[in-house]
Amino acid sequence: QVQLEESGGGLVQAGDSLRLSCAASGRTYDNDVMGWFRQPPGKEREFAAAIRWSGGSTAYADSVAGRFTISMDNTKKMVYLQMNKLKPEDTAVYYCAASNSFSRKAVGYNYWGQGTQVTVSS
Repeated sequence: QVQLEESGGGLVQAGDSLRLSCAASGRTYDNDVMGWFRQPPGKEREFAAAIRWSGGSTAYADSVAGRFTISMDNTKKMVYLQMNKLKPEDTAVYYCAASNSFSRKAVGYNYWGQGTQVTVSS
């Protein structure tokens, strides 16, 4: 089992920055990939970024590449999503997720946090 807890969401204006945090605990050694997904209002959950605990390789969705940065603190088992130049279309509930293999699909992740709301006003 892996427990995940997100924090850091809020209401910001377009162009602002925000950093999300995800605290992981439990069998993180069995789940090497940590992902951030987001679910805009009325839409399906979509991939945003992912990182591996081992090696730190990263991947991004085209919609966030160049604006968002995923990072980790392996000693603290924390994963972060730094979001810059936020746009109204970034408004969504953001979820942290864990998987034992890399995937850009939500179905590929076994564990999920409860989500944190990010709202970007124009």
